[in-house]
Amino acid sequence: MNVTKLQEFANGYTAAWNSGQPEKVAEFFAEDGTLSVNGAVNVGRDAITRVADGFMTAFPDMELLNDRLEILPGTVRYHWTFIGTNTGPGGTGKPVRFSGFEEWTFDESGLVVESSGQFDEEEYQHQLEHGFK
Repeated sequence: MNVTKLQEFANGYTAAWNSGQPEKVAEFFAEDGTLSVNGAVNVGRDAITRVADGFMTAFPDMELLNDRLEILPGTVRYHWTFIGTNTGPGGTGKPVRFSGFEEWTFDESGLVVESSGQFDEEEYQHQLEHGFK
């Protein structure tokens, strides 16, 4: 994919996360695609839908920001910032704002076959308890 198509893909992916419809996130992945979040691997669109639903439920006001794309040999790194308040069931009521990235590998049809995501889990847990400052 060229840079314009990659940016369009990233914008659509960001919009899917902000849609409140977790299945829209999964549509950006191949049927057997994987989404790894800090090492926890989720395989297939159903599993990816559950991951997205978990964040959307825990943070009903969530907003994902598309910070930038970094094109690397064989992969694309999508940098993002997550903003929301943990008011879902059993939530802490605390606001969070944290950043991370996903490294995407695409199939021939332009869907993600592998996404390896990372964010600072310790900082995230701290914000869940104390909020973002």
